[in-house]
Amino acid sequence: MKIHRINPCKRWSDITVFNGIAHFVEVADTDTTEAITGQVNQIFNQAEQALKKIDSDRSRILSVTIYLTDFANLPALNEVWDAWFPEGCAPSRACVKAELADPEYLVEMAFVVAAGEHYAHSSHI
Repeated sequence: MKIHRINPCKRWSDITVFNGIAHFVEVADTDTTEAITGQVNQIFNQAEQALKKIDSDRSRILSVTIYLTDFANLPALNEVWDAWFPEGCAPSRACVKAELADPEYLVEMAFVVAAGEHYAHSSHI
């Protein structure tokens, strides 16, 4: 089976899809000076764009690993999280306290998603 790499560069691909399962990671890339709520909203907006590229949507997110720099931000993150996911569609998740590559990043999220049918068995992007 083909591995689909969307926007690959030397260090990473924006999205990697294998056997109908997509993986991608998001950090706030518009304004890292925003507080946690703003950064989470940026991540979810970016995730929406990634989901469109693989013919999927937020109801098809299987799991998310959340890397949070400060657990004091967890209640604000959860508030945005709860509002973003459709009722009954919350994925499994893990939340880990971590030091991120850029000290302005407050959160990073790694998504695992069921891609659309186009990516389930096709041999092209």
